[in-house]
Amino acid sequence: MSEAAIELVGINKSFGPVHANKDIDLNIKAGTIHGIVGENGAGKSTLMSILYGFYQADSGEIRVGGKPVAIASSNDAIALGIGMVHQHFMLVQNFTVLENIILGAEGEALLNSSISKARSELRRLEKEYGLDVDPDAIIEDLPVGLQQRVEILKALYRGADILILDEPTGVLTPAEADHLFRILAQLRAEGKTVVLITHKLREIKAITDNVSVMRQGQIVATRRTDETTVEELAELMVGRRVLLRVEKGDARPGDVKLAVRNLTVVDSRGVKVVDDVSFDVRGGEIVGIAGVAGNGQSQLLETISGIRAAVSGTVMLDGRPIDVTGAADPGELRDRGLAHVPEDRHYVGLVLPFEEYENSILGYHDRPEYLNGPFLNIDAIRADAKKKISQYDIRPGNERLKTANFSGGNQQKIVLAREMEKAPGVLIIGQPTRGVDVGAIEFIHRRLIDMRDQGRAVLLVSVELDEIRSLSDRILVMFDGKVVGERSGEASEGELGLLMAGIDGREAAE
Repeated sequence: MSEAAIELVGINKSFGPVHANKDIDLNIKAGTIHGIVGENGAGKSTLMSILYGFYQADSGEIRVGGKPVAIASSNDAIALGIGMVHQHFMLVQNFTVLENIILGAEGEALLNSSISKARSELRRLEKEYGLDVDPDAIIEDLPVGLQQRVEILKALYRGADILILDEPTGVLTPAEADHLFRILAQLRAEGKTVVLITHKLREIKAITDNVSVMRQGQIVATRRTDETTVEELAELMVGRRVLLRVEKGDARPGDVKLAVRNLTVVDSRGVKVVDDVSFDVRGGEIVGIAGVAGNGQSQLLETISGIRAAVSGTVMLDGRPIDVTGAADPGELRDRGLAHVPEDRHYVGLVLPFEEYENSILGYHDRPEYLNGPFLNIDAIRADAKKKISQYDIRPGNERLKTANFSGGNQQKIVLAREMEKAPGVLIIGQPTRGVDVGAIEFIHRRLIDMRDQGRAVLLVSVELDEIRSLSDRILVMFDGKVVGERSGEASEGELGLLMAGIDGREAAE
């Protein structure tokens, strides 16, 4: 199939002085997977939001199946066969899968009749596309990979022939991402058209047929995927050559800055999520924790940072204990030189309705440099925020903008700038580059190496094995709440993968 499923002609969109999309021309062929890549703030999500009816273009034309169309709302998009799976899922957490899928599309006066028909259609869609999920499961009880399947099923249930996915692997494990790609390939085989917005260039190479690159609101290139390289795409995105693997010298570990001994944490069900974990992190080294999401890494970071209480064990910061069994005060830990970049920037790291400058000091607002007597020194705070915006290339460069209006990657930079610029003795950081583009990944990785080289201790959790292997001097692997192995930063992906599955390759070989 070669005819265009979607054509965008001369699309422009501005938000005040910010020209988010500039004269966009884009042709997406039917029955293909078309990737759209670009730095955070390049205009990718804005463009797709125009296509899905969340925004209306200031000028330009949209054609679907060769015909000009007006898309004034998401209902218009759905009627035209366009579905969208958002980066942050649009699901009602205490509803069942089936209830979420029919929500807003009941179609019958009697709800029981709608549910019966929907259950039958859901079984057909699951079988046709390999999207198995329990229709009676409660959403909040499902892992994110299954929640994403629900979003895809919801779009297909509404008759989508064109499916837009915005950063679909940002919250998935490698295994879940591989399964998603198999689903997308099946959708393509059935004649569906998929638009994939992502910052992960290796995923673009793995699954797409064509790829368009956006930079500063414009499409600067479109390539057949099999005729380009990761290096070329990275350079087109950023406008300069990008190092895809961080360069670093040998670590010079010093004294132990963070010591964890026999730490055990249970969840609300009484299940051990961290099971007798012990390790040290020294100044001048990065210790990475690898593992499939859900094996205790998140709870480990939350406990060390004072968010969650442990049932037993000790944690020492610079030789002094942290009261982990009573849930230590995160503010006190910050004062003692421990900074925390949480895995979930929305629920833990930021207050989204706040302006950027307010979030830039969150948790540090009682520091003398931000005060004028007993009051906040707003001018000093805004000046400090402008400095961080410049240093971390946060876009748009407006400290008065609501934090909710920044892209996910730029929201991440706001958190990173706040925590890293305080020069902590110990930095614990979860998923540092989740939702972040390739140019910003290079920048963040360099800052982490700089912190290590300044003698600071870094504890890193990431589901990205490439990131763990690239940054870490030592790698701990967690499985089922336990540390099941320690390897050097030179360990192979295969060896780490076995440990992540609970198999010690060295023991298996003996």
